[in-house]
Amino acid sequence: MITETSQPVNFEYSETQRLVAESAREFAKQFIAPHIMDWDESQTFPVEVFKKAGALGFMGILVPESLGGSGLGYHEYIAIIEEISIVDPSIGLSVAAHNSLCTNHILMFGTEAQKARWIPKLATAEWIGAWGLTEHNTGSDAGGMNTTAKKKGDQWVLNGAKNFITHGKSGDVAVVIARTGEKGDSRGMTAFVVEKGTPGFGSGKKEDKLGMRASETAELVFDNCMIPDENRLGAVGEGFIQSMKILDGGRISIGALSLGIAKGAYQASLKYSKERVQFGKPISHFQGISFKLAEMATEIEAAELMVHKAAFLKNEGKPVTLQSAMAKMYASEVCVKVANEAVQIHGGYGYTKDFPVEKFYRDSKLCTIGEGTTEIQKVVIAKNILKE
Repeated sequence: MITETSQPVNFEYSETQRLVAESAREFAKQFIAPHIMDWDESQTFPVEVFKKAGALGFMGILVPESLGGSGLGYHEYIAIIEEISIVDPSIGLSVAAHNSLCTNHILMFGTEAQKARWIPKLATAEWIGAWGLTEHNTGSDAGGMNTTAKKKGDQWVLNGAKNFITHGKSGDVAVVIARTGEKGDSRGMTAFVVEKGTPGFGSGKKEDKLGMRASETAELVFDNCMIPDENRLGAVGEGFIQSMKILDGGRISIGALSLGIAKGAYQASLKYSKERVQFGKPISHFQGISFKLAEMATEIEAAELMVHKAAFLKNEGKPVTLQSAMAKMYASEVCVKVANEAVQIHGGYGYTKDFPVEKFYRDSKLCTIGEGTTEIQKVVIAKNILKE
């Protein structure tokens, strides 16, 4: 289980990572913090904030500078998602989905012409990206999808629908996985890029969610939607295999998102416990509270190490499926536990919208579901360790 590394382990942020984290922290403080609850209550997807993020390079973090991106690695990526999510996880989620799913899929599997066509617009947030794999009856069982793509001359005709899609209404372009072969065949699905405004391509129901309410989630609908073969990513039949590789990196994203939520909830709890006085002293002086804080801090530390180990492997181009699944599973479960304890430490106030832990609690649960549930991570982990 121990991974050999090609360089000494260094737990310190590099100067670049430190500057990137500070930049993301200031961005969140200035442009996100004043609006958190307004966006949450109204379920507003603040497109203008993502345009500002794009101007700072946060929407093309992993994209080479030659294509208009920041040209950074996964450690910097984690730092950005984490710092934004400490302030508002729903914005962190959208930044992560745009970067790791839509943009990264085109970056990893597109031709040079395809990358030149779409990546610069995505990297600057001129266009917002969506990624469509999940369907109404095929969540974890993605291979059973019903959305089809049938070849007609040099065109493909798409029919079906995708649901739980981040930026399903507001996205300008979507990477969509559709069935081009037999249902259940891992080589029977193909990836396509579909631009907003394409006839037959639209959006459906927007979900009314428990948490992450400023991150838009909606259906993608395809009704005899015709797209040219030049919009196909990779070979016919490779869409599902591509998606599994995309999710390896996406799980690092959810790990970073989970870290941000956990740290935000922990920091709020630490502050509150020092200020809240009961029986003549701050509640942090009581063992029942101090031990909660000790466990929260320790589990966050462990999750952070796991997420950054996965990032290291990803940067090195080494296999990361096992480590990213472990990091995602552990970090997401930790963030739910920490958010739950944060509400408990705040007592009755934690159950109100006047304190930030109420929102961290609602937002946290998505992390154990999105981009593969905890149960699916266990399947992935078990398969990998049993191969050893």
